Amino acid sequence: MKYPIGIQTFSQIRENGYVYVDKTDLIYQSVSRGSIYFFSRPRRFGKSIMKGGKR
Repeated sequence: MKYPIGIQTFSQIRENGYVYVDKTDLIYQSVSRGSIYFFSRPRRFGKSIMKGGKR
């Protein structure tokens, strides 16, 4: 398995056969249950998951 460490673009991940796991559905399921959750993430990583990010 190839992990996309340091790869910044989705097209490079797909074209070069890196592993990609989409957890969007898991986040939706957690949020829709109505409880309070804290999603920890590395600094400057995945901000657009919860709100619209700058592009």
